[in-house]
Amino acid sequence: MSLEKAVDILKNGGSILYPTDTIWGLGCDATNPEAIKKVFDIKHRDTHKSMIILVENEKRLQDLVDVPEMAWEIIDLSEKPVTIVYESAKGLPKEALADDGSIGIRLVKDEFCKKLISKLNKPIVSTSANLSGDKSPLQFADISKEIVDAVDYAVEENREKVSKYSGSSVIKVWKDGQIKVLRE
Repeated sequence: MSLEKAVDILKNGGSILYPTDTIWGLGCDATNPEAIKKVFDIKHRDTHKSMIILVENEKRLQDLVDVPEMAWEIIDLSEKPVTIVYESAKGLPKEALADDGSIGIRLVKDEFCKKLISKLNKPIVSTSANLSGDKSPLQFADISKEIVDAVDYAVEENREKVSKYSGSSVIKVWKDGQIKVLRE
């Protein structure tokens, strides 16, 4: 039930709190510029700091970016969740991209996230469910009342679960195969 409600909210331009394969996320439909602006407002986040997006399968990832071979190797070999920053994206609004046109995308392994994205049939924005500068929430109880009150819906699933990851690794991969670790 919670999954269907979350998908309905996302389809209608709303924002949600949801468990990811790392911390609790604040998200929206990554193809909806107005919804993305709302997420920036909720977080009190500078719009020059881009957010990452989540996809549920390799096909959706390939629909959004040209994936260099090195990125596939990193995804396959990474033991913890990894976000890859790609040079440019296709079909995403400028609000979802960094100022240089790059985009961070994580191919999720979490079953709830996979179902959510699959049912929405679009990538979703994922940013930590906290005010900009505050500590990332490892469990639902860590999310501030201000954030909970500001979103349209908070998913019921996995509220008691405590994440073993305080975030994903972030690695930038250029088309020519260069890589740079931005966050371990």
